[in-house]
Amino acid sequence: MRDNYRHLAASMEKHLVRRGHVPFYAATASEALEKVLTLIPAGASVGIPGSVTIREIGAVEALRGRGHKVVQHWDPKATAAEKLEARFEEAQCDVFLASSNAITKDGVLVNIDGSGNRVAAMCWSRGDRIYVVGMNKVCPDVASALARVRDRAAPPNALRLKSKTPCAIMGCHDEKGCLGPDSLCRAVLIMEQAPTMPDGRKSYVVLVGEELGY
Repeated sequence: MRDNYRHLAASMEKHLVRRGHVPFYAATASEALEKVLTLIPAGASVGIPGSVTIREIGAVEALRGRGHKVVQHWDPKATAAEKLEARFEEAQCDVFLASSNAITKDGVLVNIDGSGNRVAAMCWSRGDRIYVVGMNKVCPDVASALARVRDRAAPPNALRLKSKTPCAIMGCHDEKGCLGPDSLCRAVLIMEQAPTMPDGRKSYVVLVGEELGY
């Protein structure tokens, strides 16, 4: 399987370059973490939105161990006001570290957000952006990527957050739509190219030959 992932990643890297990203391939989660750490300068602040992948590779602990200021709204001890402020601050950090709900074989990043803070920062944040994406999230095209997010990523996220959504109850996306107050599928971002960054900020995509995240 990993050989298949490696060959697929090699093909995807060409498309990612064409779309303005700087791609890398890591065979394992530990290799992905090593690569991420090389991309983040000493002393840089790092904003991390809601991301299971980033926590699965151990990035939060590793960054704090190196002395970085890590801003994340997933602190269980934080108040609602503190979590809201953290969402704003994540995008203002020197580096924005996240994953992607899905990615197409030709390098389009596809994401659906509930609060909108993550997709907003993916489009416009203060510093470099780093996306760590497990190869389990690769889809043939945008349509299948959107379906993946709604059918495979949203349900476990809704369960984790104890949201009262159709997908949390049925285990799959409700074709009639999900417009309730707990809906996680509110803002859709289809990133066909890395947003223009004339000041030299970069968009890195680290493809990982393991199943990571939802």
